Amino acid sequence: MFLLAGPLPGSAAELVGFSDHRFRPGTIVIRNSERRLYLVLRGNRAIRYKVAVGKRRKAWTGQAQITAKYLRPDWSPSAEVRRDFPNLPDVIRGGAPNNPMGVAAMTLSNGNYAIHGTNRPGSIGRAVSYGCIRMANHDIEDLFQRVGIRTPVVALP
Repeated sequence: MFLLAGPLPGSAAELVGFSDHRFRPGTIVIRNSERRLYLVLRGNRAIRYKVAVGKRRKAWTGQAQITAKYLRPDWSPSAEVRRDFPNLPDVIRGGAPNNPMGVAAMTLSNGNYAIHGTNRPGSIGRAVSYGCIRMANHDIEDLFQRVGIRTPVVALP
């Protein structure tokens, strides 16, 4: 189903073959088991990015759309995160080194989830989040420029 075609210039993303005809060009497909995000292109191709996904019992599957896009977003911990880390501040301002959203974020229509950068690049490729999809900051910057509001997002197991 996927054939490596090579890295994109200046990025960790790769241009790959993609022949899953369930998904139209312009769709973001997240494969939780692979810890990869695909932006489907025309011509049976996709751009593939390494991502961090939700930890056990936190990864989401299903369909959503991008509802908003933010550069240097502020972050407020969800109630679940606050239960696990009660000493976190109410808000961490965008651009702060301890802000887990990284350089950009795109919120999703499925609740409190987003596709965003990270201040922990070592987490990429692992199942570590509370459900959000984390990308390396240079990769979220690339994807951010390629997609718009209402872009469909499908998360598979």
